[in-house]
Amino acid sequence: MSYIPKITAIGGGTGMPVLLRGLKNLPVDLRAVVTVADDGGSTGRIRSEMEIPAPGDIRNVIAALSDAEPMLLELFQHRFQEGNGLTGHSLGNLLLAAMTSMTGNFNQGIKEISRVLNVKGEIFPISNENMSLHAIMEDGEIIHGESNIPLSGKRIKRVFLEPQPLKPLPNAIESIQTADLIVVSPGSLYTSIMPNLIVPEVKEALLKAKAKIVYVCNIMTQYGETTSYSAADHVQAIHDHVGDACVDYVIVHNQPIDQQIQDIYKKEGAFPVEADIDRLKAMNVQVVPGNIVVKHKDGTLRHNNVKIAEMLYQFL
Repeated sequence: MSYIPKITAIGGGTGMPVLLRGLKNLPVDLRAVVTVADDGGSTGRIRSEMEIPAPGDIRNVIAALSDAEPMLLELFQHRFQEGNGLTGHSLGNLLLAAMTSMTGNFNQGIKEISRVLNVKGEIFPISNENMSLHAIMEDGEIIHGESNIPLSGKRIKRVFLEPQPLKPLPNAIESIQTADLIVVSPGSLYTSIMPNLIVPEVKEALLKAKAKIVYVCNIMTQYGETTSYSAADHVQAIHDHVGDACVDYVIVHNQPIDQQIQDIYKKEGAFPVEADIDRLKAMNVQVVPGNIVVKHKDGTLRHNNVKIAEMLYQFL
C-alpha cells in the first residue's frame, strides 16, 4: 500500500474552512488543528454557561470537511432567529455542547459528530480546556477577550492565553510532529491564528518540525488587527510570537484588486495586503506568489481553495 502524505492545517475563523474545502479533495491524510479561544455570540454564551471550549470555529471546520447531505449540513449550520434563550444560537454549537456533555470530553464530542457527518480527515481542538485570549497593545494597555481585541482600534504588540499552564491536546501536538506539510491558514491573525501558535508545546513542535511550514497570507488587512500590515508584517508577527525560523514559505496574492471590490472593503477600514517580496526574502522566507482569489457572490473576496490546494500539493 502506497504512503499517504499527512497535511496538518492550523487556524480558525473564516479562513480555515475555505482552505480545508480545497485540501479535503487531495489524496492526503488531513488533520485540522483549530482554535477554541472565541468568546463572542452563541459560542461565547455556550462557553460561559457550560464551561467548555468555544465550539464555533470547530463547527465551521466540521461543516467544511463534511460529506453529509446538503440539507443536513444546512441544519447543522442553522442559526435560530427567535425563541426564548435560543435566539442567536447555532444548532451545530448546541450539538457540540450536547455531545461534549454526553461523552464528558470536548475532543470526543467532536469525534462523534465528525463520524455522524462523515467528515474527511481528523479535527483537533488546540485544547480540551476553556481558554481566554488577551492582548497587550503597543501603548501598554491590556485588552481581555478575543471579541474585544479588534474593537480597541490600537496596534497590537502581543497576545497571550490564560489560564497558564494550558494543556494542549496531545493529538494536536502529534499531528504537527508527524506531518509531511504544515499549513497555517489565512484568517484573523491575532484572534484566530495566534491562539493556536502561542501554546508553548505547539511553539516547540513547530520549531522542531521536520515538515515545511507554509503560511497562506490574508488578501486584505483587518481593521483593529492588521491595519496597514503588509505580507511581511503578518509573517513578522508570527515570528515574534513563535520564533524566527517558524515560517518557511508564504503564499501571497500578487495581482491588482478591482477598485469596486476595494471600495466595499474600504468601508470596513480594510485594504489589500501588500506583497513586499524583497522584505520577505530578507527574512529567509520563500515567497510563492499567485492569483489566489475568487470573487464571492456578495462582492467580497475569498481565497481560491482549489488553486491553493494545488499549490500546497506541490510541496509534497
